[in-house]
Amino acid sequence: MTTIQPMDHEAYMRFCLDLARKSPPKPTNYRVGAVLVDLASNDILATGYTLELPGNIHAEQCCFMKLAEQHGVPEERLKDVLPPRMALYTTVEPCSKRLSGNLPCVERVLRLAGSIQTVYVGVMEPATFVSSNTGKASLDAAGISVVHVAGLEPEILQVATAGHVLP
Repeated sequence: MTTIQPMDHEAYMRFCLDLARKSPPKPTNYRVGAVLVDLASNDILATGYTLELPGNIHAEQCCFMKLAEQHGVPEERLKDVLPPRMALYTTVEPCSKRLSGNLPCVERVLRLAGSIQTVYVGVMEPATFVSSNTGKASLDAAGISVVHVAGLEPEILQVATAGHVLP
């Protein structure tokens, strides 16, 4: 893994961006990187990027699936085995709707409400696939702060949209 100082949000976002670059470019996905951090120890609990695992798997979903497997529990029971104070870093705002029929990433994060304190995002979800992402509002309503980490937007969007066909 990597050594990042506690609360160095830009460094965590850059780490997520490096993960996003591993995602294969496709016209139907954003290339996203995500990292789940234990706030008490500053340990990186899981990393993920879009399409890292088989299927149409988003970065946040990948983190949670890998953790569930590591702990031998279904993803729905992750809260039972994870630390009580975590932060999720992701290059793009977690999705609130999946066109593929998979559970949206926001719903997966909401399962960990009370444990995930904050979701740090590099950019809010562009309207390319889902015109109005309600993720931030849903997370705010559950007491999970959504914090924009400013400064990397052009680079994040360039990586996220690689492979997209522009009109």
